[in-house]
Amino acid sequence: MKIEMPYGRGHLSCELPDDAAVIRSRVNEMRSDDTGEALVRRAMASPIGAPRLSELARGKRDAVVIISDHTRPVPSREILPEMLSELRQGNPEIDVTLLVATGCHRETTEAELRAKLGEIYDRERVVVHDAFDPAKNVKIGVLPSGAELVIDRLAAETELLVAEGFIEPHFFAGFSGGRKSVLPGVCDRVTVLGNHCGAFIDDPRARTGILDGNPIHIDMTAAAKMAKLAFIVNVVVNDDHRTVAAFAGEPEAAHRAGADFAAQYARVAPILADIVLTSNGGVPFDQNIYQCVKALSAAEATVRPGGTVILCAEAADGIGGEGFYRSLRDCESPAALYRECTETSQNATIPDQWQSQILARILMHCRVIFVSSPEVADAVREMKMEYAETIEEALRMAGEGSVTVVPNGISVIVDVE
Repeated sequence: MKIEMPYGRGHLSCELPDDAAVIRSRVNEMRSDDTGEALVRRAMASPIGAPRLSELARGKRDAVVIISDHTRPVPSREILPEMLSELRQGNPEIDVTLLVATGCHRETTEAELRAKLGEIYDRERVVVHDAFDPAKNVKIGVLPSGAELVIDRLAAETELLVAEGFIEPHFFAGFSGGRKSVLPGVCDRVTVLGNHCGAFIDDPRARTGILDGNPIHIDMTAAAKMAKLAFIVNVVVNDDHRTVAAFAGEPEAAHRAGADFAAQYARVAPILADIVLTSNGGVPFDQNIYQCVKALSAAEATVRPGGTVILCAEAADGIGGEGFYRSLRDCESPAALYRECTETSQNATIPDQWQSQILARILMHCRVIFVSSPEVADAVREMKMEYAETIEEALRMAGEGSVTVVPNGISVIVDVE
């Protein structure tokens, strides 16, 4: 059979034995005859568990709309005009700021914001959150885990805090979207690090598609409530990044409705194999090695212990985190690194520790061959993985055995139960 794997802005093709198993989500079965704008408008007209946004805006001096950064394919041009229109319909004088939720990512550039927002960038006040500047963030409480909740001062001091976003499976928070706009989106680094601590990542409920009992989700939800996040508009997109559903209203209820909807299409049963071939979904998801741990976690759930995972990702931006790279490069073994992460106290968590810990866990379970551009070959090898320039080369390196293909590893919830 011929298989095409998302890779950068295109695909990599390869031929596999006819008996190779293929695990696909049903995400592309999601269809809508409406435009994204129409879906958003309809969702906002009948919000879940909350008044309409126009009603919430009445009498408010100002509003902050948390928006996604350059690493997320959120269709902001479909969502924001509807949100801004409703806010001003309820209060023509309301002062609106768009706050870019970078979490601990690098600062989003003006060019990236213009590409994302189009004319909205020139019409609205846009501020990029900085998790590393204590002067711009303020403590508003303590989370259930004991971690301090320190958020962007703009979010803390506004009279109305709302957010856009999108919902997809997330490899340790269960699902993206909803409460993640606040934590990690607009939190200080101390809060992000505390939320992503070794003990939480080690918890078996901190996995793709799990919300109930997930300690990371619990703290995130508490953060959104303490920040007084009042309203969200979240969408679900298919593999072509086309909006197929929208959910608006009270953050926890609207997010849960969207997550339940997405799970119907994303949940798949594992087909255990000696070799699992997957991708990180192409641009923008496969922009660096750091992001690719997401697809590896899906493959981890369907590869036999001691088997081989082959990951296809362009990694045009390189590694994606110096600390992430050094931790794998310098560790004695993945097992030793994993143990070190789990034994690190919450308040001593370091940047990118969570990604290092998850990759170490995967490498304890299986062999990883990274199919990417030659520019990252040395880094891949130094990080305890193997490098191949083509899928065919990787398959030769993997040797004989059964094969399962997960064409888009970040679009599935591999339900090991």
